[in-house]
Amino acid sequence: QAFRFGRGLRVCIMVLCTATLLLPAPGASGEVSDARTGTVQVPGGRIWFRVVGSGPGAPLILLHGGPGASSHYLEPLAELADERPVVFYDQLGCGRSERPSDPSLWETGRFVEELEALRVHLGLEKFHLLGHSWGAVLALEYIRSHPEVVVSVTFASPGLDVPQWAADAAELRTQLPPELRSTLDEHEAAGTTDSPEYAEATNEFYRRHFCRSNPWPPELEASMSPDQFGQPVYEAMWGPNEFTITGSLRSYVATERLKELALPVLYTTGRFDLATPGTVDSLDRVTPNSRMVVFEKSGHMTMLDERERYRAVVRQFLREVDRDAPSAESSP
Repeated sequence: QAFRFGRGLRVCIMVLCTATLLLPAPGASGEVSDARTGTVQVPGGRIWFRVVGSGPGAPLILLHGGPGASSHYLEPLAELADERPVVFYDQLGCGRSERPSDPSLWETGRFVEELEALRVHLGLEKFHLLGHSWGAVLALEYIRSHPEVVVSVTFASPGLDVPQWAADAAELRTQLPPELRSTLDEHEAAGTTDSPEYAEATNEFYRRHFCRSNPWPPELEASMSPDQFGQPVYEAMWGPNEFTITGSLRSYVATERLKELALPVLYTTGRFDLATPGTVDSLDRVTPNSRMVVFEKSGHMTMLDERERYRAVVRQFLREVDRDAPSAESSP
């Protein structure tokens, strides 16, 4: 849920996005190898995927956020492919995948079926999951349906308690300068959230809490491009903007489900994250066999704000799990 870009910020994104969408494939500079792309039929349409690397470690599947973003912004994690296959894919309705117009497709259960179809297509028997933001919801619900195939999960800046997330966002909003808070309030009351003034006020919030890199990295600009972002998916599952939660995820709370997890779990969050350290800590505390790492210089985009450290933390976690469960290895 954490990409909850409403119409106001979308105006700002259209101005900011100047990077090409055709980012170089990992391996082009020699860091990783064996990249291959394809599409697979899933419930509702066809999705795009790419597999990078062929190392001996258990594969890692990356679940992007949104709902409605794309996997572009997860590109820094391709460097993990020197030890294991890394699987990128764009969920249906966004990125390089098909964009069906049927609104009944935008529900969590169908996205779980989509991930399972990808797993079957790739022939994976055991693998790691990393779910960022809304992707953490997808990861958890997939594990509940298919616990036998996932050997670990990383909940990255997770949106696993939406009511608390909303309360945290409201609190973070109060930390904006008074004039920006007034701008947000006035335009929301007037229904003019498409205005440039509203977009700029919202963008300041995101500069503080979404991505603190300045300027935004090209991977993020690509994900947020109007040509890549799945606005219908976002609005159906989250709502019209960052501060108005009307979508199907509005009451999602995973606390009781987390208590049932029986696999190794890594939580990551940024010090200035929309998934606040306090809220993520509360999730970590109820999760068996879990650990939590806070990235002190990061907002929500930890893998972009602190690339090297983020990769190192995830790499070490995956190595430890593979070491303790060597039979988990399986290459697509």
